[in-house]
Amino acid sequence: MENRAERKALSLYVHIPFCVRKCAYCDFLSAPASEKEKEHYVNILCGEIEREAVRYPGYRVETVFFGGGTPTVLKPDQLDKILCKLKSCFMMETAEGADGEPEITLECNPGTAAGEDLRKLRGMGFNRLSLGLQSARNEELRKLGRIHTWEEFLETWYSARKAGFRNINVDLMAALPGQRVESYVNSIERVVELSPEHISAYSLIIEEGTPFYERYGEADEQRKRYGEDREHLLPTEEEERAMYERTREILARGGYHRYEISNYARPGYECRHNITYWKRGDYLGFGLGAASLMKNCRFANAGVLTEYEGGLRREERQLSVQEQMEEFMFLGLRLTEGVTCGAFWDAFHVSIENIYGSVLKKLECQGLLAREGERIFLTGPGIDVSNMALAEFLL
Repeated sequence: MENRAERKALSLYVHIPFCVRKCAYCDFLSAPASEKEKEHYVNILCGEIEREAVRYPGYRVETVFFGGGTPTVLKPDQLDKILCKLKSCFMMETAEGADGEPEITLECNPGTAAGEDLRKLRGMGFNRLSLGLQSARNEELRKLGRIHTWEEFLETWYSARKAGFRNINVDLMAALPGQRVESYVNSIERVVELSPEHISAYSLIIEEGTPFYERYGEADEQRKRYGEDREHLLPTEEEERAMYERTREILARGGYHRYEISNYARPGYECRHNITYWKRGDYLGFGLGAASLMKNCRFANAGVLTEYEGGLRREERQLSVQEQMEEFMFLGLRLTEGVTCGAFWDAFHVSIENIYGSVLKKLECQGLLAREGERIFLTGPGIDVSNMALAEFLL
């Protein structure tokens, strides 16, 4: 009889490229769609899952993540159809066996799933919900182009708890147009009062091709357009840094530990799916534009619907040993636990000192990196300038 624990762990990502309305800052692969288009996509997606699953025997699925877009713009029976297809094509079980329940996350924007829908979704097997709040202040939500208010978020929140969700993440964004440290702190404190199991806190990134880029992409142009009208300007670097620091302080006081640069959780509620990404575990992506990493090979589906329908996949790229080392460091060091010398040796059969000795010494001297025995990790100041510090590990 096959030992299930010997099967290799696998994570699955399912991309749902639909939303009610595109947010002003969003550059994700998503757009509004008709009911006919959604149903057509679900059928294609299920076909892809069935077709691809046979290529990967010998795996057990430990985490599943439905992202988007907004997956909950689909009807519960459509989401159930997709999840059932995954369950029929893959072994959905952790190494611990029947008692080890896979983590199955569903992204949900407030107002897109009512109480009865949430009860159905929980009954289907979704056991982790990720709510895209972004701000607890309605004026900030309007500027972002969000479809909901704080009050509508609360309605979804309490409905989710009543439906039986006991593992909920709330997304928050900092450095929004017109936002001040005090208003940001107010958002965090209001969320902490609800006591979610997990909080993701990110700074707004202005991406090219979005309405926000036209409005805020060039700081000098902002000043010319708005003068010193603070309601239209992005926060200063000092304000953004203060928001960052207050996030850490408030969440630590609320019982959340920071386990990744932008993610905080109560003990035992770290997002297992995202940890797979940061530790470079194997994962398969299904759906429009979805990316995968399998056996150190990266590939992704086509990002154009007509090409995706035809089964077109972007070129597969086997990572070189150098690229694998780089990813090991700059992804692993995003986690506050960092990386270990032993894990580096196990992966590459060479000492981490032989490859990165000078970089490690430089960052240690700058106070951005620290060591505790086998463990190497970013310090507080290192996390503050993580993009610069992690770039040092590009060979």
